[in-house]
Amino acid sequence: MKRILIVEDDQFLREFYQELLEAEGYILDTASEGETGLRKIQQNEYDLILLDIMLPKLNGIQILSQLKTQRAKNAKAPIVVLTNLGQDVTIKQCFDLGAAGYLIKSALNPDEVLNEVKSYLQKTT
Repeated sequence: MKRILIVEDDQFLREFYQELLEAEGYILDTASEGETGLRKIQQNEYDLILLDIMLPKLNGIQILSQLKTQRAKNAKAPIVVLTNLGQDVTIKQCFDLGAAGYLIKSALNPDEVLNEVKSYLQKTT
């Protein structure tokens, strides 16, 4: 069973992703802000991490930076950045810090989110 962590401060989106992915049989864990998200990444093993960039306390880029310097339990889990920011500079910075990919939240319908998640999970098996 694949375990996925969603770090997203928007409650509607967090619950939407959670319901969508649980319906597919994935085990979900969530965090609504960056400090909790980072702690969960460091303490648990996941097969995939969906990480929002704009978060309270620690943003997604700060989390990626810390993970790059501190080895986490699931260093192999791909981190896919969730963003509504389409700025190339931000996305490049995320890739430089180890992100495996990114999803533009406003551009994806539920089927596309599922397809993206499945595609990232297949790359890790």
